[in-house]
Amino acid sequence: MNTFLFDEFEPLSSSAWKQKIQVDLKGADYNETLLWKTDEDIVVKPFYTKEDRTNIQLNLPKKGFNICQSIFIDDEKIANSLAIDSLKRGANSIQFKADKKFNYKKVFENIDFETVVIYFNFTFLDDVFQIEVSNFCKSKTVYFQTDIIGNLAENGNWFINLKEDHRKLENIISSTKNCISISGDLYQNAGATISQQLAYTLAHANEYLNHFGKEIASKINFKFAVGGNYFFEIAKLRAFRILWKTLLEEYDVHNIKTDIFTQPSLRNKTLFDYNVNMLRTTSECMSAILGGSNTVSNISYDTMYHKSNEFGERISRNQLLILQQESYLKESQNFADGAYYIESITNQLAEKALSIFKLIENAGGFLHQLKSGVIQKKIAENVSKEEENFKNKNIVLLGTNMQPNNDDKMKHDLELYPFVKQRNIKTIIIPINRKRLSESIEKERLAKEHG
Repeated sequence: MNTFLFDEFEPLSSSAWKQKIQVDLKGADYNETLLWKTDEDIVVKPFYTKEDRTNIQLNLPKKGFNICQSIFIDDEKIANSLAIDSLKRGANSIQFKADKKFNYKKVFENIDFETVVIYFNFTFLDDVFQIEVSNFCKSKTVYFQTDIIGNLAENGNWFINLKEDHRKLENIISSTKNCISISGDLYQNAGATISQQLAYTLAHANEYLNHFGKEIASKINFKFAVGGNYFFEIAKLRAFRILWKTLLEEYDVHNIKTDIFTQPSLRNKTLFDYNVNMLRTTSECMSAILGGSNTVSNISYDTMYHKSNEFGERISRNQLLILQQESYLKESQNFADGAYYIESITNQLAEKALSIFKLIENAGGFLHQLKSGVIQKKIAENVSKEEENFKNKNIVLLGTNMQPNNDDKMKHDLELYPFVKQRNIKTIIIPINRKRLSESIEKERLAKEHG
């Protein structure tokens, strides 16, 4: 590239720019006028230069991202048909969800495990069955999203009990690859700050390393959810790779490839004016891609209140295809490298999260703080702030707390209950609830609908 035009100008330092801005402010304080802090004390400046670069090398995916379709296994033949159809229509990854054992030979018929990336998300713990499935698949591109600590955090109970859960997971670890998942998406959907999400996910993973040893590091994969804070969500995923690498180095573990599975958050999705959800998920999928996710699984715009349907699933998959094929994001995970703003935020988030992580470890570790309710309390504090900001319209969800369409009626269109369900079971810890930000206002609107 010819640089003759740029050679005409002398390079300016950050301090020179700041000095010029200070003159233009005519006496106003630079820090008070132009610097602002987020609710978690991340400083955002009015301009960034190469001095803000961190030059940290991230181990990002080399061959682009996978487009994943999530399928719940109720009927094996239907699940297989949906998977084959999704693969024909552009997906190259499938997440199979199940709440009980199934005939895996029927589900996997005509699926090539060498070319298709498969994720299994089971809401039950059966070591014998999981090992059977793993042996049948015999592929490095198969990941099990098994998380006994995540199940405890979300449901308030172990699958069976502490001892039995760990025994079954130990059997799984000894016989399978890619068999532990860390449910970082839970903390985002429950309302934790970005720094908290990073710290809790890291401390959550550290519990497994402490219990089973550093040898399992290569068998751990991660689930994340991304919200609507576009650049910060890109930085969040990049910051986590830095944090995970740093933690593994403390265990003297190096050169581990880390698989990150990402979905848009449900926390900012709305029941009313639901088409806006498509705009939200599009920008969130972009954050997931540019943040360096290995696999992105979009959610449909109507997922809160409609059963899985062909139209919603097709639209959500096509959003990813457009980003991949028409927006030139096919192999874009490193596009954020050298972006001064993103690198600055990434570094600050990593430092903030590391401080929280150290506090957790010094206080007895993640599981101890979960059992004592400290993690739940910290998340609840931020949820309270967010709900107050939402009420005062400092957090805006278009069509819900800003410019709502009062003629929009939803009561008779609900196939699923779209709100947090009351739990009537005894739990050993306080569960961490996934909750959408707009639920209270939506309940009020539904109550006022006639007919």
